Amino acid sequence: MTGRKQRGYCALRIYTVLGHTGAANNEGRPMPMDYKQYQDEVTADIAEVLSNAQCQPILFVGSGFTKRYADGPNWEELLTLLAKNCPLIDKDFAYYKQMHQGDLKRIGSVFSDLYREWAWGTGKSNFPDAYFTAEAPSDIFIKHAIAELLKDFGPDSTGSYGSVERDTEINALKNISAHAIITTNYDELIEPLFPDYERIIGQQIMRKGYLSIGEIFKIHGCRTIPESIVINESDYTRFEEDHKYLSAKLLTYFIEHPLIFIGYRAEDPNIKAILYDVDRMVRAKYQLVPNIYILEWDPKIDDKSYPARDKVISVATDVNIRIKSISASSFEWVFKAFGQAGDLEKINTKLLRSLMARSVDLIRSDIPKKHVEIDFKQLEHAVESGETFATLFGVTSLSDPSKVNLNYKYVLTGVAQKLGFSTWHKARDLITILREQSGFDMTATDNKYHIKVKMGHKSTNWTHKYTDAAVDLLRKVMNGEDYQVDKDTINVEDVLKK
Repeated sequence: MTGRKQRGYCALRIYTVLGHTGAANNEGRPMPMDYKQYQDEVTADIAEVLSNAQCQPILFVGSGFTKRYADGPNWEELLTLLAKNCPLIDKDFAYYKQMHQGDLKRIGSVFSDLYREWAWGTGKSNFPDAYFTAEAPSDIFIKHAIAELLKDFGPDSTGSYGSVERDTEINALKNISAHAIITTNYDELIEPLFPDYERIIGQQIMRKGYLSIGEIFKIHGCRTIPESIVINESDYTRFEEDHKYLSAKLLTYFIEHPLIFIGYRAEDPNIKAILYDVDRMVRAKYQLVPNIYILEWDPKIDDKSYPARDKVISVATDVNIRIKSISASSFEWVFKAFGQAGDLEKINTKLLRSLMARSVDLIRSDIPKKHVEIDFKQLEHAVESGETFATLFGVTSLSDPSKVNLNYKYVLTGVAQKLGFSTWHKARDLITILREQSGFDMTATDNKYHIKVKMGHKSTNWTHKYTDAAVDLLRKVMNGEDYQVDKDTINVEDVLKK
């Protein structure tokens, strides 16, 4: 079949106001916009991004989350509380902030020293005996104090997070089937909301040989392991040294998945560090990064508001990045929008992670769907046996996955980069145009252009791989050139024989 790129035009004119776009009527006058329209447009945009990504969102959670739902402290407020609890910190916090020019890491180091001196003197009874050894880290005392300050954060005795509004927000949040959650918070507020997710603390992520589904990455440590907490200069020095390895582990998440920052200001250094890495990868050059959102609380929003839909953030000297912005006084509708991706499988996610850990070979399951009577004990036994779990449901292991990788060597991001784009979204658009022009859906079958393989995610989540032939075909679609489509499907084992 042949096809040619079609060019269409929209008769509706567009105008720009304060960083967002809106429709104009036929006479060129702006149509009235309000917060309801803003909500509808943002919700539709999120739905489109989730649909195009074909995967679950990533939640990146900061201290503003704890402040909203547990009245917890931000970094500066935490240091202020620590100052009040140590007799050797004998001046107001404002003095230390003035003395060290607002450098909270430096203040954390000063307070770490003062806590150590107090602990080895009159404050000894406030700390466990195990800390008073030559082997214990010198800053363990302030980290123990932090762990004590942050314990028992969560709902009150009635199960409420402070108000009916916040309770409905939490319920909406729990219905987001997040692929993973990343947080810089030390507290344990997020864990009970996602009880089946595995907690990965601090440098433990470096020791994981793979990234699975259903994990909470606590990259600045956790109160359950006080020594893991990142609070002073030496902690941040170590964290920054390891940052490139952490980024390498997580950057695929940030590029391939919808990502929403919750509980951060746009100026937060943690956000800037992440977005700087994203910018280096996608080379956005002021283009809007379509899959990254920042959610910010704005109590001034009313029914007539129409906030900006994007935000430019300076992430380094002469380096700026544009991401999508969501402003809200209530977060329920935002969390519901990100819940549109649907549920993950209603199975034990720990068992799913175990399956992934055992899945050394590339696994494919293209068998017809059928009902199987089986219980989790049988499945757990199969997981333990290693070799047998792959055949439990008629799944076969590819004997030489390297041959698949040799031919089907691109994920969609790689296809986009070969075509000159910075993100995968433009390549997805070309696949859609190809389908509309020729009736051929490249991703619907295994063919000379595309193959899909199961990597241990939910049954509707596949890893899609593409060939050079796919790149060539999509380039012709992009350039409006004539093209031929080979619609024949292939058998994956045939690929292995080539």
